[in-house]
Amino acid sequence: MFVAGATGAVGRELVPRLVEGGHRVTAMTRSHDKLDPLHGAGATPVVCDVFDAARLTRVLREAQPEVVVNQLTDLPREGLKPRRLGEYYARNDRVRREGTDNLLAAAQAAGATRFIGQSVAFWYEPSGEAVKPEEAPLWRSAPPPIGSAVEALEHSEQAVIAAGRIEGVVLRYGTFYGPGTWFSRDGDIGRQMRRRQYPNIGSGEGRTSFVHVEDAAAACVAFVDGGRPGVYNVADDEPATANDWMPAFAQAIGARPPRRVPGWLARPIAGKALVEWTTTARGASNRKLKRELGWQARYPSWRDGFAEGLG
Repeated sequence: MFVAGATGAVGRELVPRLVEGGHRVTAMTRSHDKLDPLHGAGATPVVCDVFDAARLTRVLREAQPEVVVNQLTDLPREGLKPRRLGEYYARNDRVRREGTDNLLAAAQAAGATRFIGQSVAFWYEPSGEAVKPEEAPLWRSAPPPIGSAVEALEHSEQAVIAAGRIEGVVLRYGTFYGPGTWFSRDGDIGRQMRRRQYPNIGSGEGRTSFVHVEDAAAACVAFVDGGRPGVYNVADDEPATANDWMPAFAQAIGARPPRRVPGWLARPIAGKALVEWTTTARGASNRKLKRELGWQARYPSWRDGFAEGLG
């Protein structure tokens, strides 16, 4: 096994699970400061930047993995500022495009037979049915910078699926919650909610499909040993409107219920893209994942997860 992004929210859950399952895991990080936790988890850590294609290829050839897992992102863990969304997404878009291409090329050079890529399940076209299957179109017409982020996401997904002799699996994760994520007691959204700086915008009918980071990692582990190539939504059983989940999340972290703000008032602060996304978002169906693997989340509903699994 080779895990890129081994110290991210999902990577921290994934690496020890793979080791416990008997896999020999090489875990990649960009930071020397993060080597000790990977050692402690039983992995062989390696420092490498995904944009250094030559070194990345050498590292994978030395590791000789059968399966390569890409959990790389480049988004801030703290201090999410709506006005800087374009800056955040530009960095992450480069990871999706150039990073995915480099990692795939290195995996092929190393003789890997399966590649599992990370994607997201919350950028489906916001029209039609409230809960979307994998074949539904993505939101290609989204306002910037979400539109360019969707294009980068599609580039990454298509590269994985069309990776030649390597079996490509794309996991479209729902919104992460739990330890190490924005949606936790000490995460960025949690802090904003306690300060009453994270309002319910507009009608509150936009839908979110959540997945606890433990369940996200468990789904990835399941595809290491089985499952057909393809694209899969990884989310819980209950897509939820903001009207439902926001008060429950606030209660779970000890915050007061969120304020409600009209869309026109939020737009100058949060921007057109964020307001349109939060007010029109669709949920994601997990039926394909269950049908393929018989997968069952530890937290089948965010209601249970918020109450028990925020950490």
